[in-house]
Amino acid sequence: MTLIKSISGIRGTIGGNVGDNLTPIDAVKFASAYGTWLKTQRVKENYRVVVGRDARISGEMIQNLVMNTLVGLGIDVIDLGLSTTPTVEIAVPMEHADGGIILTASHNPKQWNALKLLNAKGEFLDAAEGAKILEIAESDTMHFADVDSLGEIIINDAYIDIHIDEVLELEFVDKKAIESANFKVVVDGVNSTGGIAIPLLLERLGVEAVKLYCEPNGHFPHNPEPLKEHLTDLSAEVKKHHADFGIVVDPDVDRLAFMDENGDMFGEEYTLVACADHVLSRNPGNTVSNMSSTRALRDVTEKHGGTYEASAVGEVNVVALMKKNNAVIGGEGNGGIIYPASHYGRDALVGVALFLTLLAEKKMSVSELRKTYTSYFMSKKKIALTPQIDVDAILMQMAAKYKDENLNTVDGVKIDFAENWVHLRKSNTEPIIRIYTEAKSQQIADELADKIISEIKEFANI
Repeated sequence: MTLIKSISGIRGTIGGNVGDNLTPIDAVKFASAYGTWLKTQRVKENYRVVVGRDARISGEMIQNLVMNTLVGLGIDVIDLGLSTTPTVEIAVPMEHADGGIILTASHNPKQWNALKLLNAKGEFLDAAEGAKILEIAESDTMHFADVDSLGEIIINDAYIDIHIDEVLELEFVDKKAIESANFKVVVDGVNSTGGIAIPLLLERLGVEAVKLYCEPNGHFPHNPEPLKEHLTDLSAEVKKHHADFGIVVDPDVDRLAFMDENGDMFGEEYTLVACADHVLSRNPGNTVSNMSSTRALRDVTEKHGGTYEASAVGEVNVVALMKKNNAVIGGEGNGGIIYPASHYGRDALVGVALFLTLLAEKKMSVSELRKTYTSYFMSKKKIALTPQIDVDAILMQMAAKYKDENLNTVDGVKIDFAENWVHLRKSNTEPIIRIYTEAKSQQIADELADKIISEIKEFANI
């Protein structure tokens, strides 16, 4: 089965059987449920939803199905066309809309697509809201508008430019310093909407952009997850053009990674670390990332006199803790920057502008900048258990074993040791425990993971 129904939306592969894949029937069903839910939030005469998509081959088809379903519910649609996830997020409150839908499967391959659902603040739905929509989708409570009450589609293709305007107006983005630095940058847009938005942003900042895979045709030239093993072409282009660094984003432009002038990865985990370093140097305060993100963010936060806290995995959980702690910046170790001065959503455009400002002010190369941060190494492993084994009980036993360490049990079990950490999480769909570790060498990270796996096996008698 390749149809995943979750609190944040619906994701699946295109084609196949209804209910097993993301078919037109499924797209209409869940768009109907979302629109129905949205109309229960506020009683008013007119409702509107912002809709945008990445450049996936299936995007136009799915968008037309979703938009016209909303029209059938009597809801007006602001059609952004080709857009980015953060662009849709900022457009929702600007349009005084009741919600938003982003049609993207993020870093998944081209056969996937998804409906990502936003509330009236332009933020992802919480667990209760998502559960209610899933409930509505399986009910017969959806009621459509009569012919005189249909919604309409209003096209607005200006929002990427509006988004860039908003980024340039941020207090800690220094356009003059960036222009003076005369940067040359290679941009890998993975043939999606990052190929539109990032070069436009760089042009406005006075940065020379060398475009690589910036044609938004949905034919991803490599695996669209921005990891080192997928970016050999970007590395070659950075060296070929003697560029100052490389930029790569995922198809919906909420994840961001950099490559240094030598064609080596800056480290996706360190995107947030660098941006936080810049912001905290001007505005000391608290930060948040999820439990599986690098400890380097804690280090840089404490250097600037702030407090770091880790949330459960998931953007909505990061945002909730950021609000609670009044965090000035936060995000996820997958290259997702959440900067409340802009909006509460991961935003690669914001990340690019903050990083460029930091680099311009430091007057150092990207490789030199990377050396200013403590180097940590991660190991990501998993252990499969039989269905009869109580995974929750295993995690409780591990927590008891390490009760004298710094424990966090909000999302699985995270054990913070003096020099490293381990995070254990169970899968929601199968009897698997995921083991993430981080240490100051790859060998130590791997050894720690293997040690924890041995202890789990001992508890599970396997």
